Amino acid sequence: MSASGHSATRRQMLAATGVLGVGIAFSGALSELFAGTAAAQGIGRTGYGPLVPDPKGVLDLPEGFAYRILSREGDELRSGEGRVPSNHDGMAAFGGRGGRVHLVRNHENRADGKVPVPAVGGLTYDPAGKGGCTALTLDPHNRVRSERVAIAGTAVNCAGGPTPWDTWLTCEETEDKAGTNGYTKDHGFIFEVDPADPHRTGAVPLTAMGRFAHEAIAVDPRRGVVYETEDAFEKPFGLFYRFLPDRPLGGRGSLRAGGRLQAMRVPGVPDLSSIQDVGAEFDRVEWVDVPDPQAAQTPIRFQDFGRGGITHAQKLEGCYWGGRSVYFVSSFARRSDGSAADHFGQVWRYDPERRRLTLVIVFGPDTDVQLPGESPDNICLAPSGGLMVCEDGEGAQHVYGVTRRGEVYAMARNRQNIGTEQKPEWGEFAGVTFSPDGDTMYVNCYRPGTTFAVTGPWRR
Repeated sequence: MSASGHSATRRQMLAATGVLGVGIAFSGALSELFAGTAAAQGIGRTGYGPLVPDPKGVLDLPEGFAYRILSREGDELRSGEGRVPSNHDGMAAFGGRGGRVHLVRNHENRADGKVPVPAVGGLTYDPAGKGGCTALTLDPHNRVRSERVAIAGTAVNCAGGPTPWDTWLTCEETEDKAGTNGYTKDHGFIFEVDPADPHRTGAVPLTAMGRFAHEAIAVDPRRGVVYETEDAFEKPFGLFYRFLPDRPLGGRGSLRAGGRLQAMRVPGVPDLSSIQDVGAEFDRVEWVDVPDPQAAQTPIRFQDFGRGGITHAQKLEGCYWGGRSVYFVSSFARRSDGSAADHFGQVWRYDPERRRLTLVIVFGPDTDVQLPGESPDNICLAPSGGLMVCEDGEGAQHVYGVTRRGEVYAMARNRQNIGTEQKPEWGEFAGVTFSPDGDTMYVNCYRPGTTFAVTGPWRR
């Protein structure tokens, strides 16, 4: 069935949730997204009610929910290593001993980053890089017990993803080489971070996994294959990759052994944006070896993949594993940028057993309200089975929930104004994730860099 067969208009859905004019359009049944997952058993069917204005002017939440600020940009790290860095981005939560939680948080600092990740011996890749990760350890009551540098000297650490052996793969979203922007080493790599003891992983680039503008990864927990997205705004757009490790599921440090990097080819589909029908399937997905994973002379997306070319997509961002499939997001596509069609976001599912690619969600545009920049970025499954989506756009910024029936509701709204009273601006959300017990949602505000813990009746 086409996308329009499932969708309500954006105005209808946002009127129902009380956030008319600031939301995202949604198309498609969510049952496909959660098929075969534990979340499908108790999947969320409604939202949590309207947002209640925060008297402190920080974070609006539904009634019954509360937030705690765990960390703020510019404050002193508890380790004494320096200040909390800028540009909070991708994040994951890992279980620790005694009910503790380890949070690993990316900092998407470029060469002009306001507050760099402090350089620490044994954890710094390139002294000229201002990006990296910090790690927080929380007690069972979400009180911060430690906060320290996890990796430094990297660049534009955007998203990433967890491994089955409880480490974090942080991704550099850049292609800058040594000599560019003052860097002393090539950038555009993935690095492994141990959330409990970062010195066990150090600052070693996983070069075989490719050098490009990485966004996110997801690991197949049965086969050990690592899927990777490339966030490219301009043509030729990014690719969807898989990495076949020489030591699959080998645990911490095993990805350093190398492997093969391949890119996805969907025969007859050079641009994923051209597919608009929810439920569209492609059963002959091919994987083509990347000619030069290090992109020594030519960026990978420009390289010659031989007869049949390769499949591209604009703004490939979020990536995660669910059930027996990997899901990945195209945040938006615009004809004006060179895409084959317009949309405000797609979620794709790839089933490696069947070699089948399926379009499961389309976010707008529709024929009603069309606001610029409405697109999904980081996404995750909620304990109730619903989907949480970080909005990446203009105007007020939200974390949205999406129910199985395709209803969109506002879960959180950022009230921190980083503009002026005359021209307000709000920082986007990023890094949404849940504690292992499902009782807490952790989420970042990109600017001003803020990490929140949100508690409440999640399983209602």
